[in-house]
Amino acid sequence: MKKAVEPSAERPAKAFSSEVATGSRKENASKQESEAPFRSHRNGKGFRAADRIRASAGELFYREGIRAVGVDEVVERAGVTKPSLYRSFASKDELAAAYMRDYEANFWEKFEKPGGKSYSDAREHVLAYIRVLSANAVAEGYRGCGLTNATVEYPSRDNPARQVAEAHKRLFRKRLRELAGSMGARHPAVLGDALLLLIEGIYVTGQQSEDGPAQSALTVAKLLIDASVAKG
Repeated sequence: MKKAVEPSAERPAKAFSSEVATGSRKENASKQESEAPFRSHRNGKGFRAADRIRASAGELFYREGIRAVGVDEVVERAGVTKPSLYRSFASKDELAAAYMRDYEANFWEKFEKPGGKSYSDAREHVLAYIRVLSANAVAEGYRGCGLTNATVEYPSRDNPARQVAEAHKRLFRKRLRELAGSMGARHPAVLGDALLLLIEGIYVTGQQSEDGPAQSALTVAKLLIDASVAKG
């Protein structure tokens, strides 16, 4: 039996910190600072209807899939009316795009500080992220990466949620290549892409079996890095 997922292990929970933004991610930070992050559902005063909608949608979309969840289910969970939802979001697609932006914000915070710790060494940074990710992948309720899932759910590149997800994946690929270069890889682009393929594999196989290949991911990552880095 899988262990229970740690709170917010894979769900959007906090706003993107500009302190960990690098490159073009800084442009995303200012946009996301004005948007409320997904939070646990509550109906207390001062917690706006739009916030409750985002929180409820985030939980449902991640667990069940975006297309499987209707707006009726979102408003029921949020404790608001359907007109309230449409006053905040023009359509379900726009709500899904907001979920993607919040998910991405939380992703970068967790990627740049795996386990809540900063790393100055690129190799240790990547390995720490894969170590945390592999542990989460065998936990109960793990549903992989919400951004990856969205690209599968929405084949059309015109969909707002898919556009957010695709833009994120391009940035993530660039970031991994940067880290590979910092490791001293002979071919940083190749190592970065290899690490991306490994991480995406964890996202998928972690949903399929608690004793799947994700448990070997850390060892695989070390082998990839050691084989790619020039010996001094």
